[in-house]
Amino acid sequence: MGPRLAEKLADYGITHIEDLLFHLPLRYQDRTRITPIAAARDGMDVVVQGEVRAADVVFGRRRSLVARIQDSTGTLTLRFFHFSAAQRNNLSVGSELRCFGQVRRGSSGLEMYHPEYRLLRDGDEPVEETLTPIYPTTTGIGQAQWRSLCEQAVKILEREAVTELLPPTQRYPFGLANALRYLHQPPPDAPQDTLRDGEHPAQLRLALEELVAHNLSLQRLRERQQQDGAPALQGQAGLLEDFLGRLAFTPTAAQERVLAEIRADLAKPVPMLRLVQGDVGSGKTLVAAGAALQAIGSGFQVALMAPTELLAEQHWRCFSEWFEPLGIGMEWLSGRTKGKARARALARIAEGEAALAIGTHALFQDDVAFDRLGLVIVDEQHRFGVHQRLALTEKAAPGHGRPHQLVMTATPIPRTLSMVAYADLDCSVIDELPPGRQPVSTTLLDAGRRDAVIGRVGAACREGRQAYWVCTLIEESDALQAQAAEATAAELQQALPDLRIGLIHGRMKGPDKEAVMAAFKAGDLSLLVATTVIEVGVDVPNASLMIIENPERLGLAQLHQLRGRVGRGSTQSHCVLLYQAPLSANGKERLTAMRESTDGFYIAEKDLQLRGPGEVLGTRQTGLMEFRVAELPAHEHMLEDVAEVAGLVRAQHPENIDALIQRWAGSAAQYAKV
Repeated sequence: MGPRLAEKLADYGITHIEDLLFHLPLRYQDRTRITPIAAARDGMDVVVQGEVRAADVVFGRRRSLVARIQDSTGTLTLRFFHFSAAQRNNLSVGSELRCFGQVRRGSSGLEMYHPEYRLLRDGDEPVEETLTPIYPTTTGIGQAQWRSLCEQAVKILEREAVTELLPPTQRYPFGLANALRYLHQPPPDAPQDTLRDGEHPAQLRLALEELVAHNLSLQRLRERQQQDGAPALQGQAGLLEDFLGRLAFTPTAAQERVLAEIRADLAKPVPMLRLVQGDVGSGKTLVAAGAALQAIGSGFQVALMAPTELLAEQHWRCFSEWFEPLGIGMEWLSGRTKGKARARALARIAEGEAALAIGTHALFQDDVAFDRLGLVIVDEQHRFGVHQRLALTEKAAPGHGRPHQLVMTATPIPRTLSMVAYADLDCSVIDELPPGRQPVSTTLLDAGRRDAVIGRVGAACREGRQAYWVCTLIEESDALQAQAAEATAAELQQALPDLRIGLIHGRMKGPDKEAVMAAFKAGDLSLLVATTVIEVGVDVPNASLMIIENPERLGLAQLHQLRGRVGRGSTQSHCVLLYQAPLSANGKERLTAMRESTDGFYIAEKDLQLRGPGEVLGTRQTGLMEFRVAELPAHEHMLEDVAEVAGLVRAQHPENIDALIQRWAGSAAQYAKV
């Protein structure tokens, strides 16, 4: 190949013959069957064959080359807006063409724009030998080039075997070389439905290897994290018991179990890497406080990082209430902390006066230094990338190894994803809600009944209950979301003039948000109009009614998080999903799942089925989740085998680990070296 094509391929990450072999088709076009022109329909991708009956350059709004071909059943127009003189000469009357393209309805009947075609000469085979692969591509490399390159790579595969890196397994009998050859050049009788669903044995063999490589890369990340060691945090006798004794409630058995798991981890001289999952309201904050006390009682500092200011502020209020009576120094740091306040916070953290630092992503900025950082707590892990979590662990003091890591999420992660995305973490689940919690009943209502809903909200608030009204916008813009919330608040105030209505959105300053939340929590406001900034961390036990407008625009996990803002007291709570009709089939299925269940893990599994792993985890978290062959949840049934085979590779063929990771993850695995 020429140097320009080689450069484009290198930019795309392809530098070796093996890279081409593992550059696998996205899908296949069936060009093995010729469709009679009369059977072609608008929108169909078809192969047709016919004789050129006319060809000429037509001058309209745009100059085009127009040819008409005919078979025994009908005629079809071919139209080319970009063409050469040679192409014009080739399309001579009487020549036989085979064309592939999408049929459209045009002014002269059925047409194809810029079809792929070839002239047929005597002796040519009438039918293609394989299904036609369609490859992932980049600017400047066409499908014909990809097919030619991969065809050459497959020919080389006949002479030079590709290295087998997995131990043989009876469940996946396809050899690697045979699987690659089959997927690049499937025979005409290949089962297209099976290939489309990713369930052909050749695909399963490669998916197995890809998932094993992914698992090994995360295990490598874990090993590198743990090889530096960590301070063994034994804690201070009686400190946790004193803290728990001051609480107005008793921890659940699930909280006790997870606290014990964390206590055992922290006492070891290797970094804890633990993910704590718990449904909305299950009491993860208490578990985080217990972990923090063990580190602080051992003379080390704790950093607690949350993805939004609102959630970080909620943690600040909660921990202040718990830790100040124990005489524990705390400090706050966010992007809005400026000037003297920032300098003071940085000094107290660096000198060790603040045993607990709470903040947003501002905590892992370069100018933040800790005196003796022993524990990092990351809340709502899926909002942060792997890099960000690891950047905070780099702030350990010299000579102490790495800090322990406690990662928390209130968005239950399907077991499928936790086995794949969090293979470097031990998992704990708080699977019990505090006693007295009432399940939230959920109702779906058409937006046409909005006035009736407003009346219902007014009646509930006059009885002394409090309510949230959540505005959702499809745009990511904070400004547009704020405008929508402001307009809704004004409309509701006009409709319910006797109620005190508050407003909270992402563009408000921290102190203003705090003041509104404090007023709502104190009962001074009856109704709070909000954007999705209240998704996590807001705890107002008296709020027992939530209206979510346009819920069809949100993912199931986010809807479940929002719904979790009510039902935090002993009063029966309700959530109304006020949707815009008509709903798509997918939207209907999602909202029905919300109405039928309050189980976060069931909802997470449903979300995974409907939206896929990238959406459920958040794109920043996926890291190596951009799989080439493996698909989730379709290949969920393979994960037990993946763990088993990965274990065999580690035990029996450790020399293959780097090659496997390089083959499937390439540069994406570099973060594992952090």
